[in-house]
Amino acid sequence: MSREPLDQSRKLVTDLPGPKARELRERLETYVPKAVSPSTPAFVSRAEGGIVEDVDGNRLIDLGAGIAVTTVGASHPKVVKAVQDQVADFTHTCFMVTPYESYIQLAQRLDDLAPIPGQTRTVLLNSGAEAVENAVKVARAYTGKQAVAAFDNAYHGRTTLTMGLTAKNMPYKESFGPFASELYRVPGSYPYRDGLSGEEAAARTIESLESQVGANNLAAVIMEPIQGEGGFIVPAEGFLAKVVEWCKANDVLFIADEVQTGFVRTGAWFASDIEGIEPDLIALAKGIAGGMPLSAVTGRAEVMDAVHAGGLGGTYGGNPVAVAAGIASLEVMEEEGLAAKANRIGEIITEHFTQIQKDDPRVGDIRGRGAMMAVEMVDPETKEPLPKLVNDIAVEARKQGVITLTAGTYGNVLRFLPPVVIGEDLLQEGLSVITDILAEIK
Repeated sequence: MSREPLDQSRKLVTDLPGPKARELRERLETYVPKAVSPSTPAFVSRAEGGIVEDVDGNRLIDLGAGIAVTTVGASHPKVVKAVQDQVADFTHTCFMVTPYESYIQLAQRLDDLAPIPGQTRTVLLNSGAEAVENAVKVARAYTGKQAVAAFDNAYHGRTTLTMGLTAKNMPYKESFGPFASELYRVPGSYPYRDGLSGEEAAARTIESLESQVGANNLAAVIMEPIQGEGGFIVPAEGFLAKVVEWCKANDVLFIADEVQTGFVRTGAWFASDIEGIEPDLIALAKGIAGGMPLSAVTGRAEVMDAVHAGGLGGTYGGNPVAVAAGIASLEVMEEEGLAAKANRIGEIITEHFTQIQKDDPRVGDIRGRGAMMAVEMVDPETKEPLPKLVNDIAVEARKQGVITLTAGTYGNVLRFLPPVVIGEDLLQEGLSVITDILAEIK
């Protein structure tokens, strides 16, 4: 059934939340655990392009994209058609029982795109955390070693193993331990706060790896090329290359967690491409399938093939409907030149906040790549984090019809992850709403 396109403009017809949203919030509080706590007062009824429409008819500017998921928009026609066609054929068989060609087609496409030289293999899964866990499983099987090292400010998921790799306690780890064993944490690169060059930060990391873990015990080092929940921290130039070089020299696998950075989000297919690194394994999810639940691990063929038959998989991994959406989403990214559009989004956000920073020194750092940008808010005298300011801005922006997200180990970072298909005028309007709010909060 065809529907009228969703008007790409912000419009508030009620206060947020509106009457229907308030009724739904009461039901949510009755039937859904308190631990699941949506941050936006609106309840969505439709979404398209850069707009989310709620049950009360309000239209909100989307600067979050479902946390970097709806890169091509929440209902791109090509993705919708692919999903509808696949549902009409079959919804599920379990690839491990009765396989289908589309799984192989998507695996081949990911093998072609991944920043890994030589022959690669891909396993399809459901979520980012599942991708990270399977990458760790593969690394341990290949190396025969157990230890895995992650970094300060890391985020890798909410399962028992990935919580252990994640650095931030609240809300991700508090009261949920004990976590998986043989997981270690080392310092990384945070140029705004540590002041180190890439080479200096890498030397500190390597010293920690050698003294705290030891290469003979270390199966893998895992890192997000741009740390997401940690605050969109872009490492100093050359940092990742030096760490990867050390890994290769010491028979340690390097896992790039590109769950949030992947699929043109940073202005290239993968952030590893920009960093000039060649991971052994790459964990993928979020933007891969236009909002359908899908993830993947792509890795060097000899590494992936070290796992025994039946050792990888899962009932829903590579579900045919999600796979159809994934194939279509990758085609949209290429056909519509979304990597270039992501870079343009990064330019707009950087220019906007650079102007604001001239008059408001609380804007401490503007960083990121492409359509993955962040602003760190600090006390201008001490660089102390200002989490309350960031939270107040985000809450008020949502009330005014702009969906935005926060991040950072200290909760003092505004992060911007718009759908890459968002119109420039709409993006500029959303940014202006946020900076007007900032100007009003002294």
